[in-house]
Amino acid sequence: MKILLVAPGPNEHKKVKLVPFPQASLPLLAALTPPQHEVVIVDERAEYVPFEEQFDLVGITAMTATSQRAYQIADRFREKGTKVVLGGMHPSACPEEALQHADAVVIGEAEGLWEQLLEDLEKGELKKTYTREDFPAIYRLPPSRLDLLKCRYLLKYVFQTTRGCPHGCSFCSVSRFMGRKYRHRDIDNVIEEVSLYQDKTRIIGFLDDNIVSNPRYSKELFRALIPLKKKWVSQETLNIADDDELISLAQKSGCIALFVGIESVNEETLKNAHKSFNKVKNYKRLIEKFHQHGIMIIGSFVFGFDEDDTSVFQKTLEFIEDAKIDFAQFSILTPLPGTEIFYQLKNENRIFTYDWSKYDFAHVVYQPARMTAEELQKGYNEVFRKFYSWPLAWKRVLRNWKYLHYFIPATLYYNWVSRHPKELPNSIPEAT
Repeated sequence: MKILLVAPGPNEHKKVKLVPFPQASLPLLAALTPPQHEVVIVDERAEYVPFEEQFDLVGITAMTATSQRAYQIADRFREKGTKVVLGGMHPSACPEEALQHADAVVIGEAEGLWEQLLEDLEKGELKKTYTREDFPAIYRLPPSRLDLLKCRYLLKYVFQTTRGCPHGCSFCSVSRFMGRKYRHRDIDNVIEEVSLYQDKTRIIGFLDDNIVSNPRYSKELFRALIPLKKKWVSQETLNIADDDELISLAQKSGCIALFVGIESVNEETLKNAHKSFNKVKNYKRLIEKFHQHGIMIIGSFVFGFDEDDTSVFQKTLEFIEDAKIDFAQFSILTPLPGTEIFYQLKNENRIFTYDWSKYDFAHVVYQPARMTAEELQKGYNEVFRKFYSWPLAWKRVLRNWKYLHYFIPATLYYNWVSRHPKELPNSIPEAT
């Protein structure tokens, strides 16, 4: 069969020249596909979907923000008689909705299900849904088909060592989609995959939700990475800095930056979001420890919790500058389907739009508790613009002069994003 795998973009026409990093599930799906099939991957953020070509199967992965575009792509191929399967976070949370636009829906992680789906399709016995009661073992995975990626990425060579998260933060869909227990890959399996690209790149990324979820495993992994002499980035909690051996091994193995879910500078907010393992009083000390080890911090901050009023924006900016955080990702609290915050806000009749395309963490889709929706949208736009304004951005560039060849492209990208403010979306009721 000829199979097309698509990561939808915002729309059909808008394209970018450089994408931050690939949608990791599609290269892995291609690796799970038996070799007799031909696989094509398209990242619509930078490429056009080849609607004019003939495929036996089109697989589309969708987050909530890209689900409407995913449905448009699916409908166009189905009009031609092409079989379409949908998967990813949003179809897994809303399978009945997804089935209106697909011949089959994969619910949850694809390992084992994808292979069965392909067998069923060849036999003409395709089922409507593919799901399992447990979570797949990821101890040994085939190397992702990164060679099938065609567009330009800021960070192309990305891998995964763990899945799952026990914390269950109210706004996060990871624990629901991937379970509340950590699962780990065999370290030799990870090193084998990374080694395939030894001559391709010096910098790699690990798309784990928390690469230090199991300190013993992480220390072993970092020791195994040292001989490869790579520079790497990933995501984890600030608490790694409390383990001197762990943060030292991270540095020695090539860690240059870590994405950290700080989320809020309000202790009460963290408690109510089930993220009380973050302690505001420890933030600055832990961040300084990362800097002592030459590791940049990309802090994630979320605005719009019920404890937030309009003062949260300036307080957050002041904290970021005082703690010398190197990059920041700002998000508006977004009630993704399936999360605790979705059901809370829905039951309180506070969600005013179900336009899924606006569930991109940059638009307000619900009524906040202590400010208006307009104030939240404006405050988000303003804090993004101020943090990535050139005077402040160049201060951080000079502070991180050792990593200029990584730091400047990322700074240019986020400065461009900051100069395109978002507007408050229109009210759209829930579909019946």
